[in-house]
Amino acid sequence: MSGVVTVRYFAGAAEAAGREEELIEASDLGSLRDAITRRHGDALARVLGRCSLLVDGRRADAPGTPLPAGATIDVLPPFAGG
Repeated sequence: MSGVVTVRYFAGAAEAAGREEELIEASDLGSLRDAITRRHGDALARVLGRCSLLVDGRRADAPGTPLPAGATIDVLPPFAGG
C-alpha cells in the first residue's frame, strides 16, 4: 500500500530536480526512486545514485524500506569540506 510522502532535495539534488520539495506517492524506497526518475529523468537519477536518503531523519538504503504515508524523505548529496 502506498501513501504520499514529502521529498526534500538539498544542494545538487535540488538543482537537478528544479525544486527543493515535492509530494510523491510511494510505498518503499525502490518505488520512490522509480517515481523520482520518471518525473525528473536521468540527470536526477545520476545524482540520486550518490545521495544519502533519510526517512524521517533516519538513514535508509534498502529498496524495500517501507515509507509510511506522511513521511519526510531528505535527499542529501555528498558534501565536500567540513
